[in-house]
Amino acid sequence: MAAFTFYTVAMSRGQIARWALHEAGADYDHVMMEWDSRPESFTAINPMNKVPALVHHHQGHDHVITECAAINHYLAETHPAAGLLPDAHEKAAYFRWLFFAAGPLEQAIMAKMMGWQLAEGKDSTAGFGTLERTLDALDGWLSAHDFAAGPRFTMADTYIGSQFVWGLRFGSIPERPAFKAYVERITQRPAYAQANAVDAAIIKAAQA
Repeated sequence: MAAFTFYTVAMSRGQIARWALHEAGADYDHVMMEWDSRPESFTAINPMNKVPALVHHHQGHDHVITECAAINHYLAETHPAAGLLPDAHEKAAYFRWLFFAAGPLEQAIMAKMMGWQLAEGKDSTAGFGTLERTLDALDGWLSAHDFAAGPRFTMADTYIGSQFVWGLRFGSIPERPAFKAYVERITQRPAYAQANAVDAAIIKAAQA
């Protein structure tokens, strides 16, 4: 048995976690499921019935991790030799932007996609404020730094970067010079290409 079992669906947020698995060099098997159905046993792993989910088989115990940001950081923690954890000086930015992307950025993008309108004067109540303000915050950082934690790639970039790869591809994030340059940097990584090739083959086979 591999050290990790990865539950996912083609063309889903599971692609974020697969990239992290390849960056970490993790030993994993995947269980591919369908969009409109899940095995009944899967609800014991994730009661939300959502993917991705990761099970770490470790010293006789099965540890379940869900939520992409958590999965990706867990993989960095369990594979320290991969060099994807922040050092002492990078840690503040690493966690700041990792959780910013998992909270305000995703919420702001989803609100726009769903056509949700905040009541007048309620942008200070919503955790994401406005989409423009959220993007401005990231634009300011990425205009001055190559990566989420500063000058080098860390596991935070697999999560934050995936938001930008998808956002620019599908138009949910407007193209800005800092965002485009960031996506070009992170998609040069061999692990990104490897993970993307796995998912592309799965998607192609499903469409055949």
